[in-house]
Amino acid sequence: MPKNFLWGGATAANQSEGGWQESNRGPAIVDVLPHGQERLRVMLGELDYRDLPDDSYYPAREAIDHFGHYKEDIALFAQMGFKAYRFSISWSRIFPTGEEKEPNQAGLAYYQDFIKELLKYNIEPIVTICHFDMPLNLIDKYGSWKNRQLIDFYLRYCQVLFETFKDQVKYWITFNEINMLMHLPFMGAGLRFEEGENVLESKYQAAHYELVASARATQLAHQINPDFQLGCMLAAGSVYPYSCKPQDVWQALQMDRENYFFIDVQARGAYPNYALKFFEKQGFNLDIREEDLQVLKEHTVDFISLSYYNSRCVRSDGAGEAGGGNVFASAKNPYLEVSEWGWPIDPLGFRITLNNLYDRYQKPLFVVENGLGARDELVDGQIEDDYRINYLAGHIQAMLEAMEEDGVDILGYTAWGCIDLISATTGEMSKRYGMIYVDKADDGSGSLKRIPKKSFYWYRDLIEKNSHI
Repeated sequence: MPKNFLWGGATAANQSEGGWQESNRGPAIVDVLPHGQERLRVMLGELDYRDLPDDSYYPAREAIDHFGHYKEDIALFAQMGFKAYRFSISWSRIFPTGEEKEPNQAGLAYYQDFIKELLKYNIEPIVTICHFDMPLNLIDKYGSWKNRQLIDFYLRYCQVLFETFKDQVKYWITFNEINMLMHLPFMGAGLRFEEGENVLESKYQAAHYELVASARATQLAHQINPDFQLGCMLAAGSVYPYSCKPQDVWQALQMDRENYFFIDVQARGAYPNYALKFFEKQGFNLDIREEDLQVLKEHTVDFISLSYYNSRCVRSDGAGEAGGGNVFASAKNPYLEVSEWGWPIDPLGFRITLNNLYDRYQKPLFVVENGLGARDELVDGQIEDDYRINYLAGHIQAMLEAMEEDGVDILGYTAWGCIDLISATTGEMSKRYGMIYVDKADDGSGSLKRIPKKSFYWYRDLIEKNSHI
């Protein structure tokens, strides 16, 4: 492996940070995502969070209190030998309402200390600017990304980050899993929908404004520091046709395009013809201006980052048992085992996905999420998570083969949930991804004590060896 390969781990403020009222932070999307059966409806934008019962429990308001434990957590990451740590900054900790002219200095000071702590251990900060995150005020007052004004609010936020950390941070990701806007619109982009609204058109309008914001952020970043590396990010996973039946193959291609749509624009600098034809057939009347198209063309990203948890499978007749796959619809693939949550386990699919992305874009890739959600059992103060080790080993081996045998250019690998955190989709703590156990239950009880798992030591040895599994 290259000596400068960025081994590490990944989290996000909305799932780990907590401290929701500390350092003058304002309320954000994650603070109103409840635990329980109504969570999905809120994430979909079908249920207004203001209509939730008063006794609703919001697990991410404390999460694992990464806010208060970051020095301890970063020290543990250093013990594992991390070369990089991908995390996100809470927008409402910098601009509590999103409308302020000047940033919240207490919030900035927190992240200055946070990044200083990473650099103390020679851990490269990988910063996600917006990870399923936004001040609630921008949703309630402006309608979120359905409003063009959000571009300016986002750029003001970006400018503060770029200028504050121009000498400490090299790698930036503009939006986490930008394609999730289409699947969980409120969680992904703060979108809510009114009765009778053309939901699909509204999603694509919001998508356009996010794409313009990303391109303008890339432009701004390179002006402030030409050495900055700006990346986009998608929730990746190639789609298999269920059979060689042409209709299945066509359906798989269509679903892949839906996934690639955002990155086609961010990496290539223009809307692909298939998207323009789709807009035309749907009769969309989108606010896409000539100056928007120019900035998209001139300010493409430097690298493609991705999450990968599983591949997907599709059959054109819609038949067959449904298979879990994050929040994406998928037919059950009879050739794959699944996790406790029904997600297919497919290391070769990871290699296929990496090859597909590199062939398509010819830009460096950065794997910023990959991991296994599972229930861990604490026995005599230890967690023997061989199932997680097996998952990670299989996927890392597939990544190494993509690099060594296929020539795919990959900058680094940051395992998702290097420390246990709140599941984005379910709001559970019991769906654990980490190599560090956090003593907290789904109901919020627990000491928050950190305990390294067996996978902690396995990953430490892998990073030290910097070679094959």
